[in-house]
Amino acid sequence: MSPIKLTEDIVIPDADLYWRFSRSSGPGGQGVNTTDSRVELSFDLAGTAALPPHLRQRAIENLRKRMAGGAVTVAASEHRSQLRNRQAALERMEALLKKAIAPPPPKRKPTKPTRGSVRRRLKEKKRRSDIKKLRRSTED
Repeated sequence: MSPIKLTEDIVIPDADLYWRFSRSSGPGGQGVNTTDSRVELSFDLAGTAALPPHLRQRAIENLRKRMAGGAVTVAASEHRSQLRNRQAALERMEALLKKAIAPPPPKRKPTKPTRGSVRRRLKEKKRRSDIKKLRRSTED
């Protein structure tokens, strides 16, 4: 297959990817019982030298729930052929790793509510209060 290209500078070589094949439970008719069309693609994230240390650490933090023994695994079995499942697994792994090494979004800048929104909120609170006052009994 082809290596996974995360950025212009960062490419994960084929040697770092580990493939496993098994029988699929998906589509395939009678052939599903004889062909190993299900694909599992594993990548040793903790032990790779393809990622710079800061990106590797960021990816490990983002994928820690998906990792088992330092490796990230994706599976594909939706196609009948092993080749198409291999391509699907590569695409999933690429998308997963790109999302994992992406920088975090910028922090939200705290703002004050506008004067108009405060006025509308208090006006609505007053209206609800008046409605509930009308429901009370007048026998005091």
